[in-house]
Amino acid sequence: MSACDPREQFIHLVRLGLDLRGLGVRTSLVVPVGGRPVLEIRSAGETRTRITVIRRACGWAFIWRPWWARLRRPGQWIWAEADNAADVIVSAVIA
Repeated sequence: MSACDPREQFIHLVRLGLDLRGLGVRTSLVVPVGGRPVLEIRSAGETRTRITVIRRACGWAFIWRPWWARLRRPGQWIWAEADNAADVIVSAVIA
């Protein structure tokens, strides 16, 4: 698989979506024709957050802030293979 294989991105996002739904979070998987798949989650206040998955040197990572926000706010990503990825995202985005 290539460094930005959309199939592998899709698999990671589906797994995260199922984990988040298990925690009671509303999720939607967005698969655009010409772009990367994105997982949208909604908080109780109807705030939408888009989560993408990117390939890094050591593996896949979920990110949930735009690149310019990550420059000012570190810690807005987690490794996709982490067992607690859904818990970390819920505490960072919903809480």
